Amino acid sequence: MADQTDGDETDAVVERYARFARDEAPGRSALYAEWADGVAADSELAALLARIPATRRQPPLVFAVTRMLGAPEDAFPAWAGWLREHADEVVTAASVRRLQTNEPHRCAALLPALATIDGPIALLELGASAGLCLYPDRYSYRYRESGRVVALDPEDGTSTVVLDCEVTGGPTLRLPHVVWRGGIDLDPLDATDAADRRFLTSLVWPGESGRADRIAAALDIAAADPPTLLAGDASDPDVLRAAAARAPARATLVVTTPGVLPHIPRAGRERLLDTLRTIEAVWITIDPPALHDRWDPPVDAASWGGFVLGRDGAALAAVDPLGSFVHWRAWRTGGTDAAG
Repeated sequence: MADQTDGDETDAVVERYARFARDEAPGRSALYAEWADGVAADSELAALLARIPATRRQPPLVFAVTRMLGAPEDAFPAWAGWLREHADEVVTAASVRRLQTNEPHRCAALLPALATIDGPIALLELGASAGLCLYPDRYSYRYRESGRVVALDPEDGTSTVVLDCEVTGGPTLRLPHVVWRGGIDLDPLDATDAADRRFLTSLVWPGESGRADRIAAALDIAAADPPTLLAGDASDPDVLRAAAARAPARATLVVTTPGVLPHIPRAGRERLLDTLRTIEAVWITIDPPALHDRWDPPVDAASWGGFVLGRDGAALAAVDPLGSFVHWRAWRTGGTDAAG
């Protein structure tokens, strides 16, 4: 029975990595496509990766762990040779890590919604990772619309993190006044910890120009003024309410869920959304348009043209989930347009 189970797990690795090489990596990382294709064709290597729990053996996670531990960013034979020599180390590290990509560029998509809220703001992010999306006021922005550039910088000058974003629809753009930063994550990462920092930058796929440097600069900002990060399941009402209670009463509590909801099982996601209705807070989210039915009025997923940037269930804009564009549509949907 054990041999049958082991064989089934190996087959699952082969299937998963073949799908990744075929459908997910092309056009984004040629090196990851090569590595995944090599794993799918090498039953011995697939059996090695089958030792990692099924929930922790996704190709981007395993590849990031190997790079974090020193694997060469080289052709498949060199990488595979390194993996065979460091198999136990990789299995151990991958078994305790999660996909926790923390992209500060999401703040370029969040900021137009934050600009609809008068400050001061207490910002609470669910699925915060290292909290890099809790510093929208510490980054610089270059919004480009109809040939002109709207430049936003913190009071002390241009930030070490500069976010470029294409925008249409003319939303009001201004930096928020954030006075408190908190987050909930199953396994929060520490911007001051060398291993966590290396892991986060290793999650950037080879070939994604500029992302690792941007994340490293954002980690420096977070390390200089650490947020309050709590370990826990944000879909647990008690956990969410306890975190919300830490926010200062003098500020408007803003709870953000930028990209985390698709990773929460449906029952937990519905419980979380129900709990948000009972908390005195503004809810800002970035979600796939068909993920849930909380949009009021409903969103036509087929024609929306991106993820939904929403405030309290009102769809404000079609956005790139990683912040490269914002197409403001609040005036079309009947959503709040308090800033404009």
